[in-house]
Amino acid sequence: MPLSSKTLLTASAVAIAASLALFQPAAALDEQQKKEFGDFIKEYLVSHPELMLDVQAALEKKQEEARLQQTNKAVANNKDAIFNSEDDIAIGNPKGDVTVVEFFDYNCGYCRHALSDMEDLLKKDKNIRFVLKEFPILGPESVAASKVSDAFRKLAPEKYGDFHRALLGSEGRATEATAIEAAKSFGIKEPALRLEMAKSPDDASVKATYQLATDLGLTGTPAYVIGNEAISGAIGIDALKEKIGNVRNCGKTSC
Repeated sequence: MPLSSKTLLTASAVAIAASLALFQPAAALDEQQKKEFGDFIKEYLVSHPELMLDVQAALEKKQEEARLQQTNKAVANNKDAIFNSEDDIAIGNPKGDVTVVEFFDYNCGYCRHALSDMEDLLKKDKNIRFVLKEFPILGPESVAASKVSDAFRKLAPEKYGDFHRALLGSEGRATEATAIEAAKSFGIKEPALRLEMAKSPDDASVKATYQLATDLGLTGTPAYVIGNEAISGAIGIDALKEKIGNVRNCGKTSC
């Protein structure tokens, strides 16, 4: 719809007034001029509130661009720790052309819902490498379950993917006891688990993951790293597929 001459005139007046304000020191305006200028801007914005939506959209776009630049830099500076840590297990295709890294907590409800997203990806896309990165942040029980999981990974790395599915997909809170029971169902005895757990009393791998998450700006679970981007939250299967497709097409999650 073409703009009316009154709207164009008003917009031009606002632009001129804004320009004058930029190049003229505030001290050069007397109190009456300041009041008139303020009243004029206020009246225009009240009459055209849709402008605030444009301003908000522009602000959000700028903030998102800044976030992406920051996370892209953090991902680039931590590639080995993110994608190739010896403390993580990768499932799916070990030579897949795209790697998805998930930070998870065994007591995270959103992670449990996102488990089906992982399964869907691995079932339908045979060229995905999926890295599981334990990030126990939901209390002592999560840390205890993660210690058992870490020991299981060292004792039976080939069964870790199934153990992960069993523990994350179980009902109720994950604890040391429930994690041990899950491990026993895959043939790993409790004494062996406890012996392995005793070898890593300082939780070095978990501390390294905490630091990595801080560097990436991740504060919750699930969180993902795909290509050049760190992503917070359970974004859903469609968004995951879109970002994976973009990485294949242009090397970045947003083409």
